[in-house]
Amino acid sequence: MARLALLSVSNKTGIIDLAKSLVEEFGFDLISSGGTAKALKDAGLTVTKVSDYTGSPEILGGRVKTLHPRIHGGILARRDIPEHLTDLENNQIRPIDLVVVNLYPFEDTIAKPGVTLAEAVEQIDIGGPAMLRAASKNFAHLTVLCNPNQYNEYLQELRQHGNPSLEFRQKCALKGFSHTANYDQAISTYLSHLTPVNAEREQLPGKLPETFTLSGKQLQTLRYGENPHQAATWYQTGTSPTGWAAAEKLQGKELSYNNLVDLEAARQIIAEFTDKPAATIIKHTNPCGTALGNTLHEAYTKAFNADAVSAFGGIVALNHPIDAATATELKKTFLECVVAPGCEAAAQEILAAKSNLRVLTLPDLISGAKENIKAIAGGFLVQAADDIIADISKWQFVTEKKPSDSEIEELLFAWKVCKHVKSNAIVVTSDRTTIGVGAGQMNRVGSVKIALEQAADKAKGGYLASDGFFPFDDSVRTAAAAGIKAIVQPGGSLRDADSIKAANELGIIMVLTGIRHFMH
Repeated sequence: MARLALLSVSNKTGIIDLAKSLVEEFGFDLISSGGTAKALKDAGLTVTKVSDYTGSPEILGGRVKTLHPRIHGGILARRDIPEHLTDLENNQIRPIDLVVVNLYPFEDTIAKPGVTLAEAVEQIDIGGPAMLRAASKNFAHLTVLCNPNQYNEYLQELRQHGNPSLEFRQKCALKGFSHTANYDQAISTYLSHLTPVNAEREQLPGKLPETFTLSGKQLQTLRYGENPHQAATWYQTGTSPTGWAAAEKLQGKELSYNNLVDLEAARQIIAEFTDKPAATIIKHTNPCGTALGNTLHEAYTKAFNADAVSAFGGIVALNHPIDAATATELKKTFLECVVAPGCEAAAQEILAAKSNLRVLTLPDLISGAKENIKAIAGGFLVQAADDIIADISKWQFVTEKKPSDSEIEELLFAWKVCKHVKSNAIVVTSDRTTIGVGAGQMNRVGSVKIALEQAADKAKGGYLASDGFFPFDDSVRTAAAAGIKAIVQPGGSLRDADSIKAANELGIIMVLTGIRHFMH
């Protein structure tokens, strides 16, 4: 008897070529359902519709097609158990040798603006996961394919061995279970962010789901992790590439673990600046230079000159497409990676001379993860992303000396950068450029000292941002001695009054944001 293949796919890439090879080279019979059956027939292939094979019509508008004993019996039967074979014969069920299934595009649907809960629910596949799980469970006796990139490898197995090897079938089963796990995780994540009574997509403020599922598929094996003795792999969450998985690498070596970590840090900073040209240079997840300019070239030059020594070997993020002038500057020093929303042809030609430089384009630099996840022994921690937008209308101008509109804009720039510096964080700026950064110190006094020493004489007339409050007035006095003009900080200390008093005595502007931005 001819071998039997069940084909039922949402993504029809490559399905016609696969089906033709199955029939013409290996004599398979085909059964199929819905749109897949139509596509196969339109291609001139002989195919039996699932409803004709089972004797049961598709019902409920297509919600029930393959949930039938003649389908699942043919998939789940063990051919080494005589009773199973007898059941197949008694119920006129043919054993199925190949199951080719992929699932409704749930993630593509929920990514559409304004999608309703009802629309999303209709894209929750039921029959597909059931067949994938059944076929994956019974890999000892059949093969399951859930991705078009598996088709050629399966055909090669047939050509070389007559039948796919057990090792190949087991590998395909793992992909089948992983596919359904990722699919269920996407549904669970979507539903967990909905209010139980509202049919529209809304997040519950300040609340995370009781169960948090994390899964991903291997996108790329990395050479190593933070250090050569640490293995590392890059995983993609969801079935559709988003974020860095959707970035295009125009040139350069393969991305490393540390590259990706730093690129994400760079993305988070540059996402703060959506209008005026901006550039940031990252080393070990902290910015060594960030600046705004009238042109991208000016912004990058200012960011580079903020700390040219640390910029060597850095990661650069730009919020506008790379132009020729900026590319010429980028080429002048050794950099690991550059990412921007786009890259002009002339700029790409200039950067090509630095063949090892990794140049990436990521049109959506703004959208990031909704949650931050950190592993701990025996579990993991989840928190909502720190994506609150600075609202200067809620700032408190607490000193006798008040800032002008231009000074408020400078303080806002400093505050946005400080948000992305490791705590304790101090950032000193001037002319919308970082001139001193104190990061990751065990006390705030140490961070202030480092930032002011780096700024040196440029600190005179500069602006200082602190990610946390000042527990004492000593940092205010140190800043004043260095010539700092204005300070922005969260406030909230029991000794806020002491800091405000010191600022008034020393003629410094002080602004309290009411928001803290610790980053560990």
